[in-house]
Amino acid sequence: MSRASEAVRVATRRGTRFPKASLGLLLWLTIVWVLLWGEVSAGNVVTGFCLALLVTEVAPFPLTATDSRFRPAALVRLIAVFFKDLVVASTQMAFFILRGKTPRGAVIRVQLRSHSDLYLFITACMSTLVPGSLVIDTDAASGTLYIHVFDVELSGGVSAAHESVLELEERVLRALASGLELVEAGFVPGSSPKAGRLPTPFAPDSSEDAA
Repeated sequence: MSRASEAVRVATRRGTRFPKASLGLLLWLTIVWVLLWGEVSAGNVVTGFCLALLVTEVAPFPLTATDSRFRPAALVRLIAVFFKDLVVASTQMAFFILRGKTPRGAVIRVQLRSHSDLYLFITACMSTLVPGSLVIDTDAASGTLYIHVFDVELSGGVSAAHESVLELEERVLRALASGLELVEAGFVPGSSPKAGRLPTPFAPDSSEDAA
């Protein structure tokens, strides 16, 4: 059985477990609780985590793969690259404005690989926060982002701007998505992009018979 086929088998295996939600989801709900209270304290953090655990056990989200988990290494990579992009883009924008150049903008259409509204939302927000790009519209049904690029040349060209969004989406997925969601997006499950992509076309139902 190939590495890709084994990854598909593991990612699509189902079972029962506790907790039903991934650690990443529990932490996210805890953060939301703390933000709603507007105060970071041990009591708020513990209460938020307990409530997140209770809610996801009583009313769990639709079942996903059993290897759904929070990937710390991938999250660190996501945050590190995001802040690097912030610094680089801010510096480039500053020099561009100081030179008094006229920007040549463009609107690009990026079809994301994931079908989840959550990952589309995170990708859109992080893209918008980086200077030089602005999400002007989304199509959740098709998983499409429409992004205004401040200056095509500054972004390295239309293809480079398009690819940078897809790379951001992959980092988001590898940090937060379940193994099944990674498979559905065409990736071999894992925290690193080095895990690679699945062969195309891919038929999940035939994974057990693949060589």
